[in-house]
Amino acid sequence: MKAILDFLKEAGTFYLATVDGDKAQVRPFGAVCEFEGKIYLITANQKDVYKQMKANPNVAISATIKDKWVRISAVAEEDTRREARVAMLEANPSLGRMYNADDNLMVVFKLTGKACICSFTAAPEEHII
Repeated sequence: MKAILDFLKEAGTFYLATVDGDKAQVRPFGAVCEFEGKIYLITANQKDVYKQMKANPNVAISATIKDKWVRISAVAEEDTRREARVAMLEANPSLGRMYNADDNLMVVFKLTGKACICSFTAAPEEHII
């Protein structure tokens, strides 16, 4: 899990794919954290991405760094605990301009699934997240 979290942090921007009915939707994300040994994402409960993950929690993420890329296939589960929101804010202080742990807007999702760090020059690195 640490290798995947570190990859996403170093990439800075990663792309989250969700399902909207029968169509794929992709958007850039940048905030990620570790909480209780899992990777967490943040969004607002008024965004389409939130509604999509609630309706169908199967997500995919991709990011690149130079000649490597990561592909993640996961299930996103909302974690309603305040401690999870606080962990996200502590790991990403700039989010404090948009959210606070008690604003009834900020939500975090725990990811559970598989990831692979790939390149054209090395064997794929498979990870369970």
